[in-house]
Amino acid sequence: MCGFCGFAGNDIKEPEVLIGGMMEKIAHRGPDSVGTYMGEGVTLGFRRLSINDLETGGQPLYNESKTLVLVLNGEIYNHHELREELIQKGHTFATGTDAEVVIHLYEEHGTKLLTYLRGMFAFALHDIERSRLFCARDHFGIKPFYYYHNNGQLIFGSEIKCILSYPDFTPVVNEEALAQYLTFQYSVLPETFFKGVYKLLPGHFLIWENGELAVHRYHSHRFSPKEMSREEAIEGIDAAVRESIATHMAADVEIGSFLSGGVDSSYVAACFGGSKTFTVGFEYEKFSEIEYAKALSKEVRAENISKVISNDEYWDILPKVQYHMDEPLADPSAVALYFVSREAAKHVKATLSGEGADEFFGGYNIYREPISLRMLTALPRPVRKFLATIAGLLPQGIKGRNFFIRGAKTVEERYIGGAYMFTPKERDIILKRPASMDPTDVTRPFFDEVKGAHDITKMQYLDMHLWMVGDILLKVDKMSSAHSLEVRTPLLDIEVYKMAASLPIHHKVSRKGTKLAFREAAARHIPAEAAARRKLGFPVPVRIWLRDKKYYEKVKRYFTSDAAQKYFNTDVLIGLLDSHFQGKRDNSRKIWTVFMFLVWHEVYFKTHV
Repeated sequence: MCGFCGFAGNDIKEPEVLIGGMMEKIAHRGPDSVGTYMGEGVTLGFRRLSINDLETGGQPLYNESKTLVLVLNGEIYNHHELREELIQKGHTFATGTDAEVVIHLYEEHGTKLLTYLRGMFAFALHDIERSRLFCARDHFGIKPFYYYHNNGQLIFGSEIKCILSYPDFTPVVNEEALAQYLTFQYSVLPETFFKGVYKLLPGHFLIWENGELAVHRYHSHRFSPKEMSREEAIEGIDAAVRESIATHMAADVEIGSFLSGGVDSSYVAACFGGSKTFTVGFEYEKFSEIEYAKALSKEVRAENISKVISNDEYWDILPKVQYHMDEPLADPSAVALYFVSREAAKHVKATLSGEGADEFFGGYNIYREPISLRMLTALPRPVRKFLATIAGLLPQGIKGRNFFIRGAKTVEERYIGGAYMFTPKERDIILKRPASMDPTDVTRPFFDEVKGAHDITKMQYLDMHLWMVGDILLKVDKMSSAHSLEVRTPLLDIEVYKMAASLPIHHKVSRKGTKLAFREAAARHIPAEAAARRKLGFPVPVRIWLRDKKYYEKVKRYFTSDAAQKYFNTDVLIGLLDSHFQGKRDNSRKIWTVFMFLVWHEVYFKTHV
């Protein structure tokens, strides 16, 4: 885990002061060393967390002739093999760090170097002779990259905070991002919550040359299922997972492992061979998986280090969590990740975690829906629409009502990802200014790329591009980097992905279960009941808290604030809050979504942390 920042273009005033201020904003990402490069038209800054080549692996890095300069955040896991090939071609390495292979690959292959990399990364490379800046982000979006370009200048960094340091940038809330966030629970658009600031998307790179910006795509996820037996699937998954875990354990420091109650982190913890696992839970017994984690850790001969998060601890840390996230995130488990990262950072500099398996291997329960709806979706569409109309006349809560309503829609019409907070209609009621985009305007381009695929594959594809990137991976990166901790995700690896992409649907999902072959592969290493466990992933008791007078009053203050009145119809907000507090309806997730935006807004537009 490191962090970088920089800018390109002419007429940038006091570049030394600017790059210093930008680096200071991301000091938490790399407390071990600082490095800068100031060239003609390009300035780079770097904060390092030392994981590999502790003595000589500082950045920026250069090629032999000092015509290329690089800053990189992440890990290149196949750097040993790449290094050997490059040495045979005559390249000379100055360090033992994994990042240096990127420079020499660029000399050999230019921007096509990206197809050779196995790892998690975001980087900026200045080609001095060509006056060209080349920046890229990894295949799956494990590492973040943000940029802002205006008036012939490009400002970029690992976190948006870097860009906020730029004196000519005025932060303005992107209200379209807010509208979509209310539906998706995370920042889903390429343009962030700060107008004019964009994310470089996963599998993309950008070129800045002659004051012009061009963005290109170098990787597309593709599922190509092949016929195979269940035993072949299990064997293939287990071999790929174990090889990836072994590869991800390469480091010059100790590596631990996060451990919740799900099969994914349990599988990783059982195979990683390290000595420490880390878990958090809450004061309510059903929201704590600490006892399970301790039992599994004992079985795999590792020490489990755990923490019970008190209610007040959780609520008190919310502004700091939203500060580190850069953009509002309504996923309550982000706070749990903040605390588990804090505990882990007291003992190790890097951990493994289990992200990626649900999207790769079909782990979400919602992926069973196309199978459950099969009898209904086989009917002619006009018949389904008629049945949905009749069902819509029934009161909310009647069993079977949603089955007929959802069955009348195509997967493209009904599915937007891992969370669906406010419908477009609800969103327009709650907002002062209605959204200009429907959620399907966001999802349609991804569905269009997998036309003709199985509905479950379409859902996986969408989640890999939106939910996994905008929620799952971002909270892991931001919450761990807040504590100078590197998190590695061996299940989210290009080689594991190739195995997952070859699996037929019936080895992933059935009417009765999810991640079918994956769970059987995990059962080779963990107890069968652990392999079959339902995914919880650091569950959080938000619903209970919002019926506590103390926390109700805290949220109500935010819901009646000046910021709330600027963006929302506050009487609707209070109605949602009161209805939940009185036990009439469970509005907890909708309340939390608005509340997290208002906490974030106070941090960035009022208190100026």
